[in-house]
Amino acid sequence: MADRERKGLVARWLEGKERSEDYARSTLPSNRWQLFWDIMKGRFGRLMLVNLLTLITFVPLILVYFWRYMVTAAQDLIGPYGSGLGVGYPVIPNVVGVAERAALQNDLLFFALFIVAGLIAAVGISGGMYIIRNLIWTEGIFVANDFVRGIRRNYWNVFEAVLLFTITLFVAQTMGNLADYLIVLDIAPGWMLASKIIGYVLVALMGLISLWMISLGINYKQGPWALFRNAVVMTVGTLPQTVFFAVLALIPVGLLFTGISFLVVIAVIVMLLFGLSYVMLVWMDYSQWAFDKFINPNLGVKTGRGLYSRTPQEDKIGGNASAGESSAAMQEYRRMILAQGKSKLVSRPIKPLDDGLEVYQLPDSFSRDDLRRLKESKDAIDEDVKAYEEEHKDDEQYVEYNKQFDELERALEGDGDKKKKKLKKAPKMLNKR
Repeated sequence: MADRERKGLVARWLEGKERSEDYARSTLPSNRWQLFWDIMKGRFGRLMLVNLLTLITFVPLILVYFWRYMVTAAQDLIGPYGSGLGVGYPVIPNVVGVAERAALQNDLLFFALFIVAGLIAAVGISGGMYIIRNLIWTEGIFVANDFVRGIRRNYWNVFEAVLLFTITLFVAQTMGNLADYLIVLDIAPGWMLASKIIGYVLVALMGLISLWMISLGINYKQGPWALFRNAVVMTVGTLPQTVFFAVLALIPVGLLFTGISFLVVIAVIVMLLFGLSYVMLVWMDYSQWAFDKFINPNLGVKTGRGLYSRTPQEDKIGGNASAGESSAAMQEYRRMILAQGKSKLVSRPIKPLDDGLEVYQLPDSFSRDDLRRLKESKDAIDEDVKAYEEEHKDDEQYVEYNKQFDELERALEGDGDKKKKKLKKAPKMLNKR
């Protein structure tokens, strides 16, 4: 064998990994974890561009946050929150609850502005999430065009999710500030503390529901009430996984609020480069797994989009039916195979032409005896083929093929009824987007 050609660094960089001799299809992602890393490594430039476009729509939200931070810091510095400080001498008024009342009044304004700023940020979320979904599906994308297309298709679904979350956050913050004020005044401190905790729990729960509303709205067509209801179902039905992946996705955002300077600087750099894209990628990647497991098989929608199956079930015409095999495409594939019928080249033994038997060749001038010898040679070949077929008909490969084909026929006979019954039991939920 000739020695393998050694290529330079620039040639290997230009050609890429897929044209090297060491490349194999087994390196393609076969699960959602591998798909995440494959996108991070292979599409990092596009993730940065998506992050930039999305970050632009978050500018009002960031400005409102810093405005609130500066106002709060200034009031903490100069406010009359201690006896004899900033209120004049010798008058020492009662300053109990002044700080809590100021926080309540300020947050009524700022958290109302958060609602407006959140709805502006929903523009970027709808476009960015759409691109991330297409990346996960391994579809070709044009970032600017698809960003605008995602806004047109998905904005109102994202609008609903962001609106519900920001309103819940506004109410919870107001309840918390009011509770702090009443606790300082010693008015039902136990009940006030309980209401504050309930408010924070509702914010966390609504955050998870809103994440599901966004991913459901981008993948399926549904009305406002159905979107909320289905998001609640998905949140409750997959609560442990949802909490884990929501925390995993929001790690860069959480680092911003740690208060540790070093971590905050790292978080800011990450958010400017690819932080928002990371959040959307983790969540949408997890959502696609959940959709493939709980929704798409019931709807007859293709599962495992963007994944390469190393042991694809669809290559078999029988065997155990997976979720992907119950899709409409797989049903059509099975019906096509049945319509074509069993392959005679596969379903029964065929004797190879290596035994020396030949058809008698007629001479240019032949007699009746030559015709008899021709017929006898053909009959001998037919008998030999039948004998070979009878001898090998019980070989495993032929028995397995015929068994699979028979099972496929029986499965398709009852497939329609079973699928109708299953869809009737399933909630009236989603349509493919």
